[in-house]
Amino acid sequence: MKINTFEDIIAWKKAKELTLVIYKSTDSCKDYSYNDQIRRAAVSIMNNIAEGFERQTDKEFIQFLYIAKGSCGEVRSMLYIALERRYIS
Repeated sequence: MKINTFEDIIAWKKAKELTLVIYKSTDSCKDYSYNDQIRRAAVSIMNNIAEGFERQTDKEFIQFLYIAKGSCGEVRSMLYIALERRYIS
């Protein structure tokens, strides 16, 4: 399958789904700085995949994928806080 746009990339689709889940799961949380941080990190995943693809060089795409991977780690880390603080179950 040829990828013509970043919207064709499965990882971008999954990142978008994750972002929507993060937004929904934090809607009722009153810790606004937490909400802002985890939401920005989730959006960063999908945006870095998109931006890297649009750069149209393999080297830059790979660099942006590493940045997206870092944001994945940030989201995972913040989810541990959410569990401990009982923002999510």
